[in-house]
Amino acid sequence: MSIPISAEKRMLTATEFEVVEQTHYPAIMALPKEDLSNILKLLRDYRNKARDRSRQQRREMRGKSPPRAAVAVGDNSGTERKGEIFASALKRVNRELSRIKKQESQKIQGAHARRALELKRRYRVRHHPSTTRNANGPMTVIENPNATVTVDPREIGRMSQFIKVAQARRDSR
Repeated sequence: MSIPISAEKRMLTATEFEVVEQTHYPAIMALPKEDLSNILKLLRDYRNKARDRSRQQRREMRGKSPPRAAVAVGDNSGTERKGEIFASALKRVNRELSRIKKQESQKIQGAHARRALELKRRYRVRHHPSTTRNANGPMTVIENPNATVTVDPREIGRMSQFIKVAQARRDSR
């Protein structure tokens, strides 16, 4: 459950509230990455302090530890609530940092893709294989050593006429 800003202001000291106030929506969007990492460190320290104090107060309530103040603590809900406030502020800062990191990586990936495309286009060369048989000179004609069979042109005509006659016989039936 979220805690209203007015309750946060009541429960926190002025310096703690100043840090937590920067983590709420409109203000957090305007902060640069370096400021967010500084706030993150402060919030972790505040959260750890509240967590440790809450543990100590629980021990005092159970009688396991001597009280740090003159009177033993009867309730530690306020300290636990402070820890919740700091934890939710940490979540907001971590979410914003991851959003910034994702945005930066997308810019970088886009730049890499554009550069790769530019290189691909710049070095695009049409590769046609050379007409050489080897690297030393052009291809040389090699004559076929076997004698080719030549067909008598009259034989070609005779076969052509035979096929015409056979086709005519089939068509007349």
